[in-house]
Amino acid sequence: MVGITLQENENIDKALKRFKKKYERSGVLKEFKKRTFFVKPSVKKRMEKIKAARRAYRMDQLSD
Repeated sequence: MVGITLQENENIDKALKRFKKKYERSGVLKEFKKRTFFVKPSVKKRMEKIKAARRAYRMDQLSD
């Protein structure tokens, strides 16, 4: 569960912005979307291969 503690005299907009950032970084929404529908194992494997290729490409670009 994601939560923040309000600091004394903190603006509500700032607190909401902190909460949204923490919520997004925790991956709750991503996990929810992943669990809402079934993905066939073959499709899952294909998606993982594509992710790995992208990751390798990015790492290669950073090292240049």
